Amino acid sequence: MDLPAPLAWLVDEAGTSPSPERFLADLGSRLLSTGLPLAGGALTLAVPHPIVTQRTWLWQAETGAVIEALGFAGTSLGQAGHDWLGGLGPIYEETIGTAPDSPVLGWAGAQPFDPSAVDRLRQVARFAAAPLAGLAARAALSALLEAYLGRRSAARVQDGALRRSTGETIRAALLCADLRDFTALSEATEPTAVIAALDAWFDRVAGAVHAFGGEVLKFIGDGVLAIFPVTGTPAEACEAALRAVAAIRAGMAHLDATRLTQGLPPLPFGTALHFGDMLWGNIGAADRLDFTAIGPAVNLVSRLEGLCKPLGRNVLISGAVAAETNMVLLPLGEHELRGIVEPCVVFTLVENGEEKKTAGLTMVPTSGSPSRGA
Repeated sequence: MDLPAPLAWLVDEAGTSPSPERFLADLGSRLLSTGLPLAGGALTLAVPHPIVTQRTWLWQAETGAVIEALGFAGTSLGQAGHDWLGGLGPIYEETIGTAPDSPVLGWAGAQPFDPSAVDRLRQVARFAAAPLAGLAARAALSALLEAYLGRRSAARVQDGALRRSTGETIRAALLCADLRDFTALSEATEPTAVIAALDAWFDRVAGAVHAFGGEVLKFIGDGVLAIFPVTGTPAEACEAALRAVAAIRAGMAHLDATRLTQGLPPLPFGTALHFGDMLWGNIGAADRLDFTAIGPAVNLVSRLEGLCKPLGRNVLISGAVAAETNMVLLPLGEHELRGIVEPCVVFTLVENGEEKKTAGLTMVPTSGSPSRGA
């Protein structure tokens, strides 16, 4: 069958498009080349995610650029694309399928679409159904994996990293956080209130981690393990982790104040930061795998977090992190950590009233350059 070039592409090649972004850009450019007066296009896919309910890609004909917009609960499917296209010109839209969450494909014209152009776009929508079904399925799988595994692990799984005992060594700042005495609180509290407290705690930790470019690897009971991989310099990763832990502390102070007004007890916590190498990959049984992080650095940050309560601090920072920052930190001396051969030089964030304690001090971490006091 002799089909117009865009339709032939939809039949023969579009199903292998690596992403919705590429699909929309390639389809739009092919339609432009046939003389359709397009100003832009939009593609919306529904995704099963706890926060994001839809993803919309917006293509501008003049530049060829594609940007992405996220839709949240309460937003009608395709609304972002419809609004954006409306600012470019007359609109033609099709819902590709009959299900409530079917993809929405829309176009804006540089001039009003005549009947011939409408017929051609209607044909495009029909031929796009099959490749869009595949793209929608992959987008849904990606959203589910990211929700449960995190971005980095999800990408590895989708790339086929499914064999046991495979992984890679990553250099990163590691963050370990845990609620203190939560077992006793949960035994004396209604389950719904326990879940609400955990959600509030995890929101503040994960929100701060993600805001500064980190990734949550694990929720373990009431604990969290997160990483800030080195993508530039070690100092940048450590600075991001330090900013995140400061944001966690500020967020929890605000949460405790809110809980106090509700007659609820505060949620004491501990967090620890360390910097080093970890092995990140698949471990587990032959038929049940887990993407996780292991290695001496992971062990150390976990043991360091356990030192928070004895030292009466909710943030502890290893010398390896202190060596990579110029932030003023308060030294707490060397401490033995259970299962760790060498003592760990420990620091903490400076709190109100402690500034004088750092005056004139030279803070020498376990390795790297000194971290300077004020």
